[in-house]
Amino acid sequence: MPIPDEAAASAAHSVRHLFSRRSLHVPGTRLGAIALPAPIGRRHHWHYWWQAHFLDCLLDEHLRDPAGNALSEARKLARGIWLRNGGRWLNSYYDDMAWLALTLQRLDAMEGRRRPRRRVRVLGDALRSAHTDELGGGIFWNTTRDYKNTATTAPAALFFARAGDFGRAQELLDWLRTRVHDPATGLYLDGVKADGSAGGVVDRRVYTYNQGTVLGALVAVGGRENLEHAADLVDAVSRSTADDDGALPLGSSGDGGLFAGILGRYLALAVSTPGIGARAAATGRSLLATTAERLWTGRMQAGPGVFLFPPRQEGPVSLSSQLQAWTMLEAEQACR
Repeated sequence: MPIPDEAAASAAHSVRHLFSRRSLHVPGTRLGAIALPAPIGRRHHWHYWWQAHFLDCLLDEHLRDPAGNALSEARKLARGIWLRNGGRWLNSYYDDMAWLALTLQRLDAMEGRRRPRRRVRVLGDALRSAHTDELGGGIFWNTTRDYKNTATTAPAALFFARAGDFGRAQELLDWLRTRVHDPATGLYLDGVKADGSAGGVVDRRVYTYNQGTVLGALVAVGGRENLEHAADLVDAVSRSTADDDGALPLGSSGDGGLFAGILGRYLALAVSTPGIGARAAATGRSLLATTAERLWTGRMQAGPGVFLFPPRQEGPVSLSSQLQAWTMLEAEQACR
C-alpha cells in the first residue's frame, strides 16, 4: 500500500498532541511526556536524550512544512530541556550530550545563525574533553571514563563534521573503523571497555542506531573512501538487520524504541547524498519505504485525528516508540 503524503504530518500531529507538555508547568516551554498515560510527579526519569530526538523531529517537520509552527515549538522544547535539566545543558553521559549538541546545532542552522550559540559551544567542548588517546582514541561514553563506544563517537563525529572540524571527525571515524567495525558482518559493534590493558576489550553487541550515526558521519565528512564505505554499510544493514520482508526491526519501549528511527534518519541522509551509488540508494530507500509502510498500516486510532504507531505495547505507550515512528515517516518522505 503506498504511504500517503500526509503520513509524516499525521505522525507529527499525533505525537505533539498526545505527548507534548509544558516543562515543569512553565509557560513558553515544552517537554515530551515519557509515556502515555504520562507518569505523575518528578520522581520518574525524564530521558534527556529522548527529548533531543523530539527536538530533531520538530526540525524535520519544519523542513517539510516551513509555514507551520514547528520551529517555534522547537525553541520552546530547547528551553524546556534546559529548565528540566536544572538550568544547564551538561549531564554525565557524553552520548546524551552528543545528541543534544547535534539537534541544537541544526536549530542554529535553521535560524540562520553565523556562529553557534553558547549552548552548542558548551556541549561541543564537553565532547572534545572526552576525546582522548586512551583506548586508541574515540570518545568516552560517560564521566566514569572507562568505556568508549560507537553511540558517542559516531554522533560526535557528525557534530564535528557539521561544525567544519573535518580532521577531528575523520579521526573519530578512523577509530571506529579500526576498533569496532566487524568485517564479517560489515556492521559496527558497540564499543571498547577498559580492562587494564592498553587496547581494552571489544563489546561485540550490535545496535541498529549505531549503524545510522556512522552513516551520517561518513557522508558528512565525504570523500571517495568514506562514501564507498557508507554504501557498503547500507548493504550490510539490509543484509544483517532487516527481516524477510525488508523492514527494519522496531523497538517498542525504553531506549530501544528510538533505534530504528535514528537509523532511518541517517539512511535518508545517506541515500540523498551524491556519490553514494545507485545500488546503495535504492537499497536504503527500499528499507525506509517498507518500514514506514509497516508503521503506517499498523497505526491505531487514539482519538479524533491522532494515532499511536506500532509495535503494540501493553500498558503505557512509550514516547520513544512514537518518536521512532515520526522520525521514520519523515525520513521516508524526505528522500522520495
